[in-house]
Amino acid sequence: MSVSILHGNTFVVSDDRGDIEATPTDPGGLFAWDTRFLSRWVLTVDGQRLTALSTDDMQYFETRFFLVPETGTVYIDAKLSVIRRRTVTPSGFDEQLTLLNHADEPVELHVRMDMSCDFADLFDVKNAQEKKGKLYTRLDGDRLVCGYERETYHRETIVSSLVPGVVDDHGMSFYLHIAPHEQWTTDLHVAAVIVGPGGHQATLARDRTKPDLEKDLEHWIRQAPRTECDWRPLADIYQRSLTDLAALRFSPLTSGGRSLPAAGLPWFMTMFGRDSIFTSLQALPFEPELAATTLKELGARQGTRRDDFRDEDPGRILHEMRYGESAAFEEQPHSPYFGNADATPLFVVLLDEYERWTGDTKLVKSLEFQARAALDWIDDYADLMGNGYISYQRRNEETGLENQCWKDSWDSISYHDGRLPGFPRATCELQGYAYDAKVRGARLARTVWGDPDLADRLEKSAADLKKRFNRDFWVAEGKYFALALEADGSQVDALSSNIGHLLWSGIVDNGKAKAVAGHLMSPQLFSGWGVRTLATDAQRFNPIGYHTGTVWPFDNSFIAWGLRRYGFKREAARVAAGILDAATYFDGRLPEAFGGYERELTRYPVQYPTACSPQAWSTGAPLLFLRTMLGLEPLGDHLVVDPALPAGMGHLALLDIPGRWGEIDAFGRGRIDVGPGRKSRRQQLGTDQGQDTLSSNSA
Repeated sequence: MSVSILHGNTFVVSDDRGDIEATPTDPGGLFAWDTRFLSRWVLTVDGQRLTALSTDDMQYFETRFFLVPETGTVYIDAKLSVIRRRTVTPSGFDEQLTLLNHADEPVELHVRMDMSCDFADLFDVKNAQEKKGKLYTRLDGDRLVCGYERETYHRETIVSSLVPGVVDDHGMSFYLHIAPHEQWTTDLHVAAVIVGPGGHQATLARDRTKPDLEKDLEHWIRQAPRTECDWRPLADIYQRSLTDLAALRFSPLTSGGRSLPAAGLPWFMTMFGRDSIFTSLQALPFEPELAATTLKELGARQGTRRDDFRDEDPGRILHEMRYGESAAFEEQPHSPYFGNADATPLFVVLLDEYERWTGDTKLVKSLEFQARAALDWIDDYADLMGNGYISYQRRNEETGLENQCWKDSWDSISYHDGRLPGFPRATCELQGYAYDAKVRGARLARTVWGDPDLADRLEKSAADLKKRFNRDFWVAEGKYFALALEADGSQVDALSSNIGHLLWSGIVDNGKAKAVAGHLMSPQLFSGWGVRTLATDAQRFNPIGYHTGTVWPFDNSFIAWGLRRYGFKREAARVAAGILDAATYFDGRLPEAFGGYERELTRYPVQYPTACSPQAWSTGAPLLFLRTMLGLEPLGDHLVVDPALPAGMGHLALLDIPGRWGEIDAFGRGRIDVGPGRKSRRQQLGTDQGQDTLSSNSA
């Protein structure tokens, strides 16, 4: 079992003993700014490894490991116990090591911490690349220094102890005498360091103490709206979402300390255009400052030129920003990389939604240039097929992303019979985002920027796009929208969850919405836990395929929002109920994705083996479900509340919702029968009384 703690871009992944034994393809270790600064950190006592009794990881930035020496039997009757208390900091971690002698006799012990550093770039870890520079170690008094140098790229890890130990090239030893019923303690400090010209050392960020982190988390949770609900698991899910969202806050080097959501642990602890935007949309009624920072930071890094290596265009919003070795030497195009087709229209969507909630016209005015450039990109650069639709085809054939929509794995876009279409590809949800961006851009142009001519042009363009889209993408025989169009106009006819994003964007004609909602809730797409990414009758369907049959909580949160937009309250509540029920099996923390098996078959949501956790837009999903179930929509200086809750939820209150109206409360009561469901794990075990599942047990 892996244990993770994180703070911003820095995180530590270990086993349940607190040990780190990273392999070239294993994401274990201390990572900061896309580099693994520590790859081995193994504790032994008298040459023996320790056995884990329990792990306390209640705080995202701290964990404690309770250990005893191995006995070689199934019985634990140790006279010695060990506690490792680890706290991550922006530039490394601190570890308090405590040994307790429970015997009536003194003990003589050799305590050893083996350590090494491979300085693997995060992309090296994913792809098992070998280093091209020079690794070294040296002793600096009672400190161990591990380093890596390649031309001007120079990184070091410095390990020290409050109680000096015997240091060698491979670690640190302590020779102890502990009296009966006494204890010994030291504090170990691991610092990730940038070495600049002339050997000048600088930590990667200002360290913050544990009390600082605790106060920050308390303030973060306190400023968010409070919930009251008869369905008891919701309190745990909500608390976990807020805490994980706090953990995933990331401050870019030029942000002045402002935070936006990083995408997810372990691979994506950095700025992602699409992920940061979606998460900010989900969290807007709860933590609106995330949206403000996301808009500012993405706007500041907007594309300004044509660059095939980075898939950059003027006005395009970045996909991913990296700080590691491969980005520094342009072995990867990620400093930044622009290979997505959705973040640019979504940037305008978030800007408008942010203003609707907060009334912050100052920010909207300050980003007018960036928003106009984003809107221009849709028509001037994204129409690769010349048919008026956003499409994508990578220009960096060697390292660029093949699929540049949110389903970005290689086989995510396919025909019903399994064939893969050619390029360029125009996926359906991209057209919905473009439509929404134009409608929202028109509102901002008319009400904030004072440009009615631009507003008229955008409204006309949006209306034309909607008309053409409902003609060209509609699969008449199946009565659903195609997953994509090819350059020759062929409909890539797989039935997918993408059609739910079309409802959210508003591009669907009213006369087609009922059929779309019906498909989303059909047995082919809806598993009972949520909407699958691909229908079960598609040739490439796989319940544990990354984008070919799994259930993504983020995806479902926007699908539910879209269903509410078109008046399908029961269907939206049913999606919310399924995903929130699933969250109870994951201790309140929704993973990136889980298996798309039928609920009646598995009776619990099946883990996806490599899902990120925590992952930003899964963390934000319960927040958007709360907004959707309560029907929260800003209207001028007022907040509309139109609740439609699953019957099993009972009474729900969301108190002190911030916005341009100040703070307001919203209330609702569960009235909607969302259909048959299984008992939650707590009900099955009989540990709680009362209703612990949102799905009704009667059809």
